[in-house]
Amino acid sequence: MSEPAIDLTTSAAQRVATIAAKQGKPPILRLAVEGGGCAGFQYKFGLADAVEGDDAVAERDGVRLVVDSVSLDLVRGSAVDYVESLGGAAFRVTNPVAASGCGCGTSFSI
Repeated sequence: MSEPAIDLTTSAAQRVATIAAKQGKPPILRLAVEGGGCAGFQYKFGLADAVEGDDAVAERDGVRLVVDSVSLDLVRGSAVDYVESLGGAAFRVTNPVAASGCGCGTSFSI
């Protein structure tokens, strides 16, 4: 079995499950990459209603992380985590493909 293209940490899975339950949606987190942000590309997170045909899927504790095929090329090998700090709480992507990032953690370049 091949290693998943992307991973979801336990902390992130628990947070997605909590948000999805409050909103009455399935526990599916969509990660997309868009042009823009302060470093060239930015991560966009949102709850998804379903898995699309070209999505890569990672699953942990009944929660799914889905990434479309175009975005996957920019985040392959990444892990999505949920971190709480003095600066606030947010989903964070640890991306081995990114050459540089930004202070806010939502933007990167390759």
